[in-house]
Amino acid sequence: MIDKITPEIPHSSFITDLAIIMILASIVTLAFFKMKQPLIIGYLFAGMLLGPLSPLWTSLIPEGGEFMGLEKSGILSDVSVLNIFAELGVILLLFVIGIEFPYSKIKSIGKVAIGAGTIGLFLTLGVVFYVSSLFGLGFMDSLFLGAALSISSTAIIVKILEDTGKIKKESSILVLGMLIVEDIIAVILIATLESVTFAGSISYTSIVTIVIVAAGLIGGTLTVGTKIIPKLIDKVAATEHKEILLLSVLGLCFGYALFANVVGLSVAIGAFLAGVLVAESKSAEVSKILSSPIKDMFVAIFFVSVGALMNVAELGNYIVLAIGLIVVSVLVKFGSVMFGTWLFRQERTKSLRSAFALAGPRGEFSIVIVKTGVDIGAVSSFVFPLIGIISIISAFISPLLVRASDRVIPKLED
Repeated sequence: MIDKITPEIPHSSFITDLAIIMILASIVTLAFFKMKQPLIIGYLFAGMLLGPLSPLWTSLIPEGGEFMGLEKSGILSDVSVLNIFAELGVILLLFVIGIEFPYSKIKSIGKVAIGAGTIGLFLTLGVVFYVSSLFGLGFMDSLFLGAALSISSTAIIVKILEDTGKIKKESSILVLGMLIVEDIIAVILIATLESVTFAGSISYTSIVTIVIVAAGLIGGTLTVGTKIIPKLIDKVAATEHKEILLLSVLGLCFGYALFANVVGLSVAIGAFLAGVLVAESKSAEVSKILSSPIKDMFVAIFFVSVGALMNVAELGNYIVLAIGLIVVSVLVKFGSVMFGTWLFRQERTKSLRSAFALAGPRGEFSIVIVKTGVDIGAVSSFVFPLIGIISIISAFISPLLVRASDRVIPKLED
């Protein structure tokens, strides 16, 4: 009946795709849970199984379209749906995490996060650029790869810290602060790399504009926003209707994410700041409990989508280069974060935990940066599947690095 009224909406294929994603993800993640492995790895593996380029399906089902076009291919009828769910997952994840961090916590690590985060990012960018050049890659390929591999994955790191029960630790507050700084720098890098490609020179005006906009949004949120929005949320909560409160805080979440996107920043930054505003209200804990189940669903689909959109079949073509760049980026990121936190006189334990957490994963922004380079014709087409392979492998080793910190740090304290 619905299809007759709105025939242009592919209801049945959408529901079929969602059913396949959720059923396969639940089976695979249950298996990984039984094997005592991080659930994030189960999500990625499930995505790799059902993705359009998975050897499991490409050998059985005729290809129905081009990969970059994301038309019908493999077991799913419309893989582009994953992109929508993925963005929702990132927004909701950062929003709920933001509720854990009221203004007082953020203020305590502001200078350290900005300084150490910036140092860690640009040291990593420089070294990866140099090593990529040694591997024989061109200038622009090396530059975009250096930028992509200098930025840690906010979604992956936050999920790992959440799953391991470390999200409220003091070192995790510093890690989250540095991730937000990296997200802002990532937006600046994308604008800078685009200006270098098109104009042949750096547009300092674009860089200054982005920095001013980011400072204005964050500063306005933490000063004016914290005095107005929390009171409005408490008034909504006073109605004692959970549905109204849920809709209100989610409206704030997506509204702030949209606003951040409109002014040229990351939706993740907007969602996080919305969570910080909710954290200042008396209803913060209730809002978190109401939002978490929705967040869990879309975050799961986010990680499934990361695995699904990677060309596993091309792994053999770039595996040596990928492993080489992973080893270099992990070691340099670890060392640069240690150096940055040391400069700001942080405790050795906090510095080590931050370095282990930030060293591993490359994800959403890494893929966006390289995709931007491919779209504007600045980098070679092979760089996109290469960064995809690096993102997958680094996501798999990230939980191992966090576990390693639990074994290494107590020994150093003895």
